[in-house]
Amino acid sequence: MFLDAIFSLLGRIFFFTGSIYSGSFPKPLSIEEEKECLRLVKLGDKKATDKLVSHNLRLVAHIAKKYNGSAELDDLLSVGSIGLIKAVNTYEEKKGTSLATYTARCIENEILMLLRSNKKHKNNLSLSDVVGLDKDGNELSLIDLLSDKDQSVFEKVESKLEGQKLVERIKEILTDREFKIICLRYGLKGGKCYAQREVASFLKISRSYISRIEKHAIEKLRQKIKLGEFF
Repeated sequence: MFLDAIFSLLGRIFFFTGSIYSGSFPKPLSIEEEKECLRLVKLGDKKATDKLVSHNLRLVAHIAKKYNGSAELDDLLSVGSIGLIKAVNTYEEKKGTSLATYTARCIENEILMLLRSNKKHKNNLSLSDVVGLDKDGNELSLIDLLSDKDQSVFEKVESKLEGQKLVERIKEILTDREFKIICLRYGLKGGKCYAQREVASFLKISRSYISRIEKHAIEKLRQKIKLGEFF
């Protein structure tokens, strides 16, 4: 459970930050580019999967905004992103539905499941959860879908660092307030994962301020990993 919390945080760093939160999205792929990426995805090409996901993030934001107010936008974006990843990995062109239509359906289904269950999907998500099948029909997990570079980060977590050492490193990078908020949001100290509104209530500050601090803290961790200064 402790490492699940770590992996959930790292998953957020790699999957749920960047363009989807800043509002800056890659341009949609041309029909030819999309078809070529889909062909490569069927061959197990992770870069093609990443490309399709990144160029369809705009759709996640569009659909999430329809439900904003029913749940926290961060949660809607996160769970919608899971729907996008599932769509890219399970799409079958021969069924006659366009990728955009199929993807929108998968994104919306994930969001509706979140709303029905009233759970914070991203906080309970494990990177070992199955999100699709490879070309041979084998199950794929989120950790399988990470790029080779990102995969090495998780391998380092498992092989070089014990969970507590990783938390200590996170604490070194973040300010005391940032660290406290990250611990509460992701259960890094073995406790419950709290929603932003709950954390805001604990700390007597606004939810929007909690959101800004959390995003800034995650970006700091992300930059340390990109620069090779995390481990």
